[in-house]
Amino acid sequence: MESLSEIFRIGKGPSSSHTMGPQRAAVIFAGRHPEAARFEVTLYGSLAATGKGHMTDKAIIDVLKKVAPVEIVWEPEVFLPYHPNGMLFRSFGSDAKPTDEWTVYSVGGGALSEGKAEGDYFTTTSVYDLHTLKDIQAWCEHHGRGYWEYVKQCEDDDFWDYLREVWYTMQAAVERGLDSEGALPGPLNLARKAATYYVKARGYKPSLQSRGMVYSYALAVSEENASGGTIVTAPTCGACGVVPAVLYHLAKGHDFSETKVLHALATAGLFGNIVKYNASISGAEVGCQGEVGVACAMASAASCQLFGGSPSQIEYAAEMGLEHHLGMTCDPVCGLVQIPCIERNAFAACRALDAQLYATFSDGQHRVSFDRVVEVMKQTGHDIPSLYKETSAGGLAKDYEM
Repeated sequence: MESLSEIFRIGKGPSSSHTMGPQRAAVIFAGRHPEAARFEVTLYGSLAATGKGHMTDKAIIDVLKKVAPVEIVWEPEVFLPYHPNGMLFRSFGSDAKPTDEWTVYSVGGGALSEGKAEGDYFTTTSVYDLHTLKDIQAWCEHHGRGYWEYVKQCEDDDFWDYLREVWYTMQAAVERGLDSEGALPGPLNLARKAATYYVKARGYKPSLQSRGMVYSYALAVSEENASGGTIVTAPTCGACGVVPAVLYHLAKGHDFSETKVLHALATAGLFGNIVKYNASISGAEVGCQGEVGVACAMASAASCQLFGGSPSQIEYAAEMGLEHHLGMTCDPVCGLVQIPCIERNAFAACRALDAQLYATFSDGQHRVSFDRVVEVMKQTGHDIPSLYKETSAGGLAKDYEM
């Protein structure tokens, strides 16, 4: 498995797969062809179906237009065999003849792949020898250590400095979102709610205030993402509000130190990495279960660790966080990362805290393992029809147009 820095990417929203990935691909292709007279980029499948709402075309054009004019071709009905988020970049010379073409896929979380089974150009160095939670948990129990200590053993020393930057970026996104008001970009004219939820929550008694605060923090980050603000993929842009909301709430409400939070964040990233390696975190490939569901599992594991959970209890919390999102579709209205995405982040953050509490009450023993749920999520995602996987062709998105 890759470094956790590949799960926690700092960048601008609204979509890691539809904005960050294509923009990164455009940077690479522009660097290869600084002499091009013209570019043509064909977007396929999910990228084409919801690309306008996700600002995919803008992300690509903003990069390539600095070199030469760009034409975007939309092919929402064509799905390339490797992944629903396919792109074909073409460059042309001054004689109007093609000089190069490149097929690449945005596979989720801002990552790119050239679609090869082995030896991908974009595959980074593997830093984790163990690839299943079962094996990692066994390592922890054998050595008397926690999940974050396994991360510490595998990552470079400078990883913790990067993780600290991730935590600062998450906190800043929460605080910016709480201070922002007005409508989100796009035809839905959806009003920001984080600031209002925060004010109202402060007026309730403590038992209700806690939940209201978590709602407001998740809304704040998700609304920042929908506005194209700077956020952290955790594991994606569309699910970026869950982990920050839970950790910000616990850090503020329970006075956990920065060191404790960073250790919890490392554990969260490890669980997300296992899903990314063994299944997918791409809504276009497996639906929202791979985004909000995985984010909930990550936040469940992190919060359970903060409250002193054992490795088995932490695994149980994460298992519940993902299991109870199985089958969740990705059907963004108008192709925007707004409805139902923003509310889903708020509810998943609270569900993560429920999973943590339930697991902490238990002895950690249960029948269905986290690894098994990951397997089921992958199969379920493949069984879900494409109109429910970030194409805006079915579900809640049906009958809405840009």
